[in-house]
Amino acid sequence: MLNWAFIFLIVALVAAVLGFSGIAGAATNIAWILFVVGLIVAAVFFLMGRRPTA
Repeated sequence: MLNWAFIFLIVALVAAVLGFSGIAGAATNIAWILFVVGLIVAAVFFLMGRRPTA
């Protein structure tokens, strides 16, 4: 999930450099959403892994 966030961030940076502001804004928003979702999923897995199995 975080890999996709970084890919969209790179796409946004390249689009911004080339002057495509609409595409850059959309890619930035997608990257931000994927980053937040990835952090939430990582936190859930971290907390579930700390519970005793018994």
